[in-house]
Amino acid sequence: MSKIRKPHELNVQVSSKTLLYGQPGIGKTTLALSSPDPLLLDFDQGLHRVDPRHLSPAVQVESWDDVLDVLSEDLSEFKTLVIDTAGKMLDFMSAYLIKTDPKLGKRDGSLTLQGYGARKTMFVNFLSRVSNIGMHLVFVAHEREEKNGDEKILRPEIGGSSSGDLIKELDLVGYMEAHGKQRTISFDPCEKFYAKNTCKLDAVIKLPDVDKQPNSLMSQIIAGYQKSLKDRQKMATDYTEFLEFAKDQVEGIVDAESANEVVEWAKYCQTHIWDSKLQTSRMIKDKAIKLGLIFNREKAAYTDPVKPKAEKKTSNNKPSLKETLEHEHTNG
Repeated sequence: MSKIRKPHELNVQVSSKTLLYGQPGIGKTTLALSSPDPLLLDFDQGLHRVDPRHLSPAVQVESWDDVLDVLSEDLSEFKTLVIDTAGKMLDFMSAYLIKTDPKLGKRDGSLTLQGYGARKTMFVNFLSRVSNIGMHLVFVAHEREEKNGDEKILRPEIGGSSSGDLIKELDLVGYMEAHGKQRTISFDPCEKFYAKNTCKLDAVIKLPDVDKQPNSLMSQIIAGYQKSLKDRQKMATDYTEFLEFAKDQVEGIVDAESANEVVEWAKYCQTHIWDSKLQTSRMIKDKAIKLGLIFNREKAAYTDPVKPKAEKKTSNNKPSLKETLEHEHTNG
């Protein structure tokens, strides 16, 4: 059985992977804990900095073994796993890898090149395991500044030089900053900071005052992400069905008149999706070429090919009318 699936046949991802980062004290953990039914894995030992009103059940991680133990428990009461911070989590992963295989580490405690590859694999496997449980993942990270000549750009502090490879595995990356007393988050990348927006979130989202409003923004963002995925799959289904219908219309073309009718339908159809108009035009053109139809640019319409006139044939045994008249004149 073929493993190939058309776009509308692909499984819709039910969980999301998000990274939130920004300057210290801006409320990253509080925002992360606004996710649906969160369980916090505290790698950073920073629970005391979170307003008790916004705390959730938590695990104060002391080793990677604690994480493995948690993932083996029944987590059905939780919908989101919050990692605070992503950088510290990777440090715990590195320590675990070196402990289990000393060849993956250097004398100074850092990873070898092979060790970094093993950690990336370990990170991807961790994402897959949490996704298989059906939980969302929200990572919290600090910001760091990088220079590219005179330009400065803010990136999440996660995994050093390997951060790019790790971030590729995430669905959303949002940068938090403050404008006066107003805090915002943006998932749109720009020249100032790195971000990732795969579901057309607003360019800038204002964070609510959680002293006056419920702490629920990440729940809304995650719900919007899931809706976006379902909407895209529906559009993929509609797109496939439209092209199948268009194919049927094109197959019904037998001459210039029917070709022009399909052209008019495709031109004024109100239900085109993505590039369906272009794809339909290509199908019409291919069918017209196959039938030998001629496109009149002035009239913007197809015409039937001009059939050559049949030449009059004369029998080899029977003289032509001209020859008969000449013969009669000579003998007259």
